[in-house]
Amino acid sequence: MKIAFTTSGSDMTAPMDPRFGRAARFLVYDTDQKSYVVIDNTNVDAAQGAGIKAAETIVRAGAKTLVTGECGPKAVNALKQANVAIFSCKDISVQNALDLFLANKLPPIAAA
Repeated sequence: MKIAFTTSGSDMTAPMDPRFGRAARFLVYDTDQKSYVVIDNTNVDAAQGAGIKAAETIVRAGAKTLVTGECGPKAVNALKQANVAIFSCKDISVQNALDLFLANKLPPIAAA
């Protein structure tokens, strides 16, 4: 399974970025391969629609789960339509967020 995390850094020790559509990067962790890729968010400076474009990026990367701080209503709808589960987490590293997710300790985001 692939899990996308919003981050400002480029590795597992990097802090979570609390924003979704305006996050600097997405770290996509593959639980089967125990590896990850980092994707720059090219839509971070979009005048509008950053959340929807970020959702498209996550879906193209093959993620079925997103862990982020905040997610706007249009992005939530786009992710839900693509069957991507969304969980809330902020103020910790990507590694700590992954550990919490795997322990089923993150709250889901159902609506923005």
